[in-house]
Amino acid sequence: MALVSLALFQPEIPANTGTLMRLSACLSVPVHVIGPTGFSMDDRALRRAGMDYRDKALTHVHVDFDAFCTANAWTAPRLILMTTRATMPYTDFSFQKSDMIVMGRETSGAPDWLHERADARLTIPMAESARSLNMAVSAALVIGEALRQTNDFPQTKPQTAELDQSGTGSHHP
Repeated sequence: MALVSLALFQPEIPANTGTLMRLSACLSVPVHVIGPTGFSMDDRALRRAGMDYRDKALTHVHVDFDAFCTANAWTAPRLILMTTRATMPYTDFSFQKSDMIVMGRETSGAPDWLHERADARLTIPMAESARSLNMAVSAALVIGEALRQTNDFPQTKPQTAELDQSGTGSHHP
């Protein structure tokens, strides 16, 4: 079964990558790290942000974009590039289960050749005075919408507590 996936193109900030590895573990979303990165995959900030979720993350590391394409050739996913240079809001896009959502570098985004290669270019609507969101926050917004549309959120855990009429809460086994 194909899953919505996330690709980080040459990420530069280890804390963002670690945060997205945690997102991968929590939401069962594969994350592809496309090098070269601006840090070592053993970086302390990466470990701190990913916490103990790093081992549970569905992480694939590729030395460069060609290696990423070779590794994913059998699935032929649509490349959905998130960029401030797009005009279509991600909320107006119809995601498919096999989509690969691509995030560019934190400082410079994606190069022109990657814009041309993308099957779709999407943006996040923001206030006029804003320039951009943090890359990890942006990815989480878009992954959430893609999972909602494709009905691929992981099963939720049963509730263990309910509020009683006083609002204090009562726990159930």
